Amino acid sequence: MLRGIRWQLLALFGSIILFSVVLGLRFLSPSTEEQMTETPTATMLPATATIAPTFTPQPTDATSIEPESTITTFTEGIVGRIQRLNPVLISTQAERDITSLIYDGLVTINEFGEPAPDLASDWVVSRDGYEYVMQLRQDILWQDGIPFTASDVVFTYQLLADSDFPLTELSNFWQTVEIEQLGDYLVRFRLAQPLASFPTLLTDGILPQHALVGVTASQLIDHPFNLTPVGTGAYQLETLRSVNGQQIDGLDLRVAPTFRQRTDGQTGYAIERLQFRFYDTFDAAITDFVQGDIQGLASSSMFERPQMLTLGSANLFAQIEPSVTALIFNWDEGEETQFFSDLRIRRALQLGLNRENPVVQNLLNQAVVADSPLRPDSWAYNNGLSYPLDPAQAFELLENATITVPEDADFGDFRYQFSILVLDRPALVSIANNVASQWGQFNFDVSVEAVSAEQYNARLASGDFDVAIVDYELGADPDVFAYWHADQHETGLNYGSISNTRINELLERGRQTTSESARIDVYRQFQAEFINEAIAIPLYYPIYTYAVDTSVTGVQLGFISSPEDRFRTLQAWTYQSP
Repeated sequence: MLRGIRWQLLALFGSIILFSVVLGLRFLSPSTEEQMTETPTATMLPATATIAPTFTPQPTDATSIEPESTITTFTEGIVGRIQRLNPVLISTQAERDITSLIYDGLVTINEFGEPAPDLASDWVVSRDGYEYVMQLRQDILWQDGIPFTASDVVFTYQLLADSDFPLTELSNFWQTVEIEQLGDYLVRFRLAQPLASFPTLLTDGILPQHALVGVTASQLIDHPFNLTPVGTGAYQLETLRSVNGQQIDGLDLRVAPTFRQRTDGQTGYAIERLQFRFYDTFDAAITDFVQGDIQGLASSSMFERPQMLTLGSANLFAQIEPSVTALIFNWDEGEETQFFSDLRIRRALQLGLNRENPVVQNLLNQAVVADSPLRPDSWAYNNGLSYPLDPAQAFELLENATITVPEDADFGDFRYQFSILVLDRPALVSIANNVASQWGQFNFDVSVEAVSAEQYNARLASGDFDVAIVDYELGADPDVFAYWHADQHETGLNYGSISNTRINELLERGRQTTSESARIDVYRQFQAEFINEAIAIPLYYPIYTYAVDTSVTGVQLGFISSPEDRFRTLQAWTYQSP
């Protein structure tokens, strides 16, 4: 009997020995690195390439097809369209939603917002933070029955690092990472600098090397594989639906037989088929939900939540969106408004602003007041923060500030002018006007500039504003280096030229420290310093909403790092069709 499994045992022992040798040799002495770089943010591909030919996938086992009436089918509406089902070529949230069900990444984000094993069974970080060695699962099959191995991982990330890969920002980052296959189920990543958030960058799906042999990075964008996906996820593509042969109007996913063979796929997943319908407008999707044509619908914006609250035949699940909206100051706008670099000015504006007032008045049941640059459900959140409201102290700070007042004017009569840049949306404009009115009590003449999305983005990018209301995406990791570090003014998202030595130091330590307990301490200090220095003024966290028919049970929303996380508990869902 042992002779029959001899080769499997040898392979297992060999992998263990190799894994131990690598750890012993590579993790003994720390290295140094001089240069700080920006963490890559999630980037979506512009949907400009031609759609590959549509097709109808064949069932894995034609003899096991159940009668349509016996297949439990749950239908969800998605506002948006797809062109590709390729996890490394995402152009819309709809594509991200679907591919998250077909493909697995090396890492997933659990219900507490922490990176957890997925295709990787475990990983080890070197003491200097430069190397990550991933041990891969050995029980994974691609949906066409081919075993998943380390060669698939290396193939995927080498494509991303290719200079011809269409997503330049993503490619630029992966070109700085060395990846090496150490065995059939062992992979090493070596970074150009320590990056504690690195595991969260390994959540995107892995591609099957055997299905894309010979395909280059430049060829991938229009390859038929993009609509004939082969993943390792719980669901595989069953059918694509199109009315005119070009625009995809819907698709069906079916529980993958290969996934059922895994230990984690043998129970649950009572919903055998997931059917998705794509809509151009939220109103059209709402209409179909009310009529019972779809049983699930997620908001793509907090501004859609009021309509969802009127759905009497639905269970609504809410969670904090992965973003925060803040008032930011331009520290380098020019001589006229350069006073925002003065802490006393910023602190006075902070102390003189009742943030709850404009948020509650304009975004009731759509957002909650924010008190940190990090999300409140993050493991790094500092729950001891407070924003005191003290108009008297605000006046005192302004009197001692370095605002240049004309010689013939008394400070009490002098009113300095600046404007608030905001996206032209009624609720946001109303919030800006409320803020302007409050600040008008402190010898400031504050106006509001409501502009189109195109103008807004251009002016933010060029630094052409005094104060602005800005949304910042917040992922699973608390690393916000790109938003608030001084080095990120030119190449990152530090629109206001913010420059604070202590903030810079904490952000650098936060991304280089691999110990979670140490990072918690660093980011709690960062949040406290952020408020003490009035770096910016957090306003609100939007609320994410998911509506499902009352016949669906088992749905839970934990930590939402991205909207597709609504499917995290899909294994426990049940649906009793009418």
